[in-house]
Amino acid sequence: MRSNKPFTDKAPIGLTIAAVAGLLFLHIPLLIIFIYSFTTDEATYTFPLPGVTTRWFGEALQRADLWAALSLSVKVALIATFVALILGTLAAAAVYRSNFFGREAISFLLLLPIALPGIVTGIALRSAIGGIGIPFSFWTIVIGHATFCVVVVYNNVLARFRRMSGSQIEASMDLGANSFQTFRYVVLPNIGTALLAGGMLAFALSFDEVIVTTFTAGQQSTLPIWIFSQLVRPRDRPVTNVVATIVILITFLPIFFAQRISAQNSDVEGGSK
Repeated sequence: MRSNKPFTDKAPIGLTIAAVAGLLFLHIPLLIIFIYSFTTDEATYTFPLPGVTTRWFGEALQRADLWAALSLSVKVALIATFVALILGTLAAAAVYRSNFFGREAISFLLLLPIALPGIVTGIALRSAIGGIGIPFSFWTIVIGHATFCVVVVYNNVLARFRRMSGSQIEASMDLGANSFQTFRYVVLPNIGTALLAGGMLAFALSFDEVIVTTFTAGQQSTLPIWIFSQLVRPRDRPVTNVVATIVILITFLPIFFAQRISAQNSDVEGGSK
């Protein structure tokens, strides 16, 4: 039964208060980290700040262990994202284009790694990798990250496939294009923004992953693991805050652009209907 009550542009005051409270709850901790990146206090969180300085940014940039951890995190995230783009796209195409026995079960299994608690995924990966006898190294971190990065790409590409008209592929085939030409000139332009958005989200997820990395890393230390290890050193707290601020900025940008790309594409599709 439809309601005759017209929609209003202004949200109810209760909903507005709840939305603002939720945003503050999520972002005030990030603001605190940013503020204490500039404190002159070396070991405690004194408020108000005893002084303001940019000294800790210089000290952080001079840490060789920080640069090593940052380099490792970027390399892992790039390779895990690349693997996820290939596997996620192929899986989405198979689930969308083919009608085979167990398709829904496979789709569920593809989504499972990101739905499970990270500690469960980490223990499972460590047991499997250890059972096979593979030494824990850079590549085991990549494998661990790729398991949940695939999910992000798969979801984005599958959603785009479902909004894509199948007649375009059929028309391409009817006009004599082979499979590669159809993918290059028809499919790829349609799913390109989904791949870009999924890749950005996958990179952000991989870059700041802690739990799965803890179980799949050997002696390596990614940037989130490096930050975690610094928390037990009180005199390094300002440096840790600086690095945490850098991580926030690095992960914010791909998520922001991925959201903008998805929103713009949705607007284009909505306007074309």
